[in-house]
This record gives sequence, C-alpha cells and structure tokens, in this order.
Amino acid sequence: MSQILRPERLRTFVDRIASLLDEAVPETRLLEAGSAHLRELIAHDDWLPDAWARPDPERYQQYLLHADSRQRFSVVSFVWGPGQATPVHDHTVWGLIGVLRGAEIAQGYRLNEQGTPLAVGPAKRLETGAVDAVSPRIGDIHRVSNAFHDRVSISIHVYGANIGAVSRSVYPAEGGRKTFISGYSNEVLPNIWNVSKEGTFS
Repeated sequence: MSQILRPERLRTFVDRIASLLDEAVPETRLLEAGSAHLRELIAHDDWLPDAWARPDPERYQQYLLHADSRQRFSVVSFVWGPGQATPVHDHTVWGLIGVLRGAEIAQGYRLNEQGTPLAVGPAKRLETGAVDAVSPRIGDIHRVSNAFHDRVSISIHVYGANIGAVSRSVYPAEGGRKTFISGYSNEVLPNIWNVSKEGTFS
C-alpha cells in the first residue's frame, strides 16, 4: 500500500472519539465506546499508508497519525520490528490499543512499596483485531512486545492527550523510575482531509 486508500476510515474514527470527548462521557463509557470504534477501524487494513507502517531495525516506531487541536487525544501507529519491546512504562492518561497486523504480548505491572515493578497476572496475547485499554484508574503500567521474532506487528493506539508530549516514566527492574517524553518517529502527518483527491466524498 503506497497511499491512503481509504482515509475516510481514520477520519470517521477521529470524529467519533472527538464526539465522545465533546459529550464529556465518563471514562468507563469512553473506553467502552472507544474500544468499539477502534475495533471497527482495525477490522480493515486498507487505510494506513506505508510511510507510517515502516519498522526500524533498532527500536519500535511511534508514528503520529492525528493530534486533536486541543490535545485532548492523539492517534498513533506503533510499528514493531521482530522481537522488539518497550520497557515497563506508564501513560498517565487513558489509552486504547488495537492490533492491526501481527500480534502483541502485553504484561501488566504494579509497583511495590519500594517502587519495584511486579508483574500482575499472566501476560495477554493480543491477536490481530484485539483491543486493550489502560488508564491510571484500571491499570496504567505495562510492557508490550511484538509476539513474533520473524515478522513485523503494527498496533493503532489512541491516548487521552498528545502522548508524544506527555512526561511519563519507565520503571527499571531494579526499582526507581526514569522520566521521559517519547516524541514521535515522524515529522509529517498523513493528510486524511483532502477529500478532493479521493474517488468519492465521505
């Protein structure tokens, strides 16, 4: 796929998330409805352009696809090279993760009194089409990895902030925390708004 074939899918998703935020629905409802909308988006693999689906041999990539003008939410594609993984980290805001291609392993954590991360329950394997949620209310610390050591996996994330600008933390196994601001892997965004370039208007 060398271009956005069905950009209206992402436009529709963005509009639906914005509408939920406009209505100021409770987080429980936001995550429930947002999960349904994300599940519908990732049910189709005909809208993410190649430029925002490229792996890097050194580390996973976080490509910004859309940022709300008021920074209420952002949509990103995470591209995982074979065997790549995050450190144990938090988000500080709500988030939804949907697997577009491949599969991911998500392991939740909590901090003990010394600030050391401890695994909570078994790791979850998220197959293509699966959606997961995080937030400070329901559990915000996890580690995510590509389930495959021989192929790329891609997930679509939506967060309740401009996630690339949020000060967050990673939690080393020996304890303590290190703050970071992730930024993004791309300098330009996909243009999903130029409907004049499309065969039909939506």
